Amino acid sequence: MTVTGIITAIVVGLILGVLGRFFAPGKQSIPIWLTIIVGIVAAFIGTAIARGLGYADTKGFDWLELITQIVIAGIGVTLAANLYGRRGVTR
Repeated sequence: MTVTGIITAIVVGLILGVLGRFFAPGKQSIPIWLTIIVGIVAAFIGTAIARGLGYADTKGFDWLELITQIVIAGIGVTLAANLYGRRGVTR
């Protein structure tokens, strides 16, 4: 991955965090900074999955890669919301 690829993944990750929060079920009571971090991580993981499965480098825009990243971001936001919500609960 090149420096340009890393910067692109960060920018796309910012957007993915918001999209992941939108597509995640239920209310997410996590701060926006955590949503952004989850989006950035989802961008890297989604790209790795797309490269591993061989559909990351296609002609034009890589829609399948973007869909993979959004799905990973949605899963990540859901997990983060569940884990972040539990940290303040004492039983």
